Amino acid sequence: MADRGRPQPHQVQVHPNVHQQHRHDVGGGVKSLLPQKGPSTGQVLAVVTLLPVTGTLLGLAALALVGSFIGLAVAAPLFVIFSPVLVPAAILVAGAVTAFLTSGAFGLTGLSSLTWVLNSFRQATGQEPLEYAKQRVQEGTVYVGEKTKQVGETIKSTAQEGVTTTTGRTA
Repeated sequence: MADRGRPQPHQVQVHPNVHQQHRHDVGGGVKSLLPQKGPSTGQVLAVVTLLPVTGTLLGLAALALVGSFIGLAVAAPLFVIFSPVLVPAAILVAGAVTAFLTSGAFGLTGLSSLTWVLNSFRQATGQEPLEYAKQRVQEGTVYVGEKTKQVGETIKSTAQEGVTTTTGRTA
């Protein structure tokens, strides 16, 4: 009798809710894009709040567009009258802007190239460029000193050989 209240494992059956499946299907198997419940209170408040703001912004955009058209209608005859002055002035301004931008681009390219060279020196030697240059000058000085010594010895030996051949005896 105590087992009657509890369901037995072989008695539990799970069936999909057929009515719930059909409620989501619209038009032969396509699921509905609309939610099954209505919008939340927050969503309704957001729409109610944003509707006047959106309308106001659209109105201001329309006013700006109309103002632009009126300004163009008023300024068009002035452009035609002053075009012999305005066209060369526009070309001059465009050239100046182009030259300024080109100068800036060249300057940035030069600075980035200089930075790249300095960084490559630092990475190659593990030292600062000034220290690297000092080390190279010292190495060059030592090399020139050794070469000078070798050339001096060569000249001395050549001179001794020349004296020996001319006099026939060793000095």
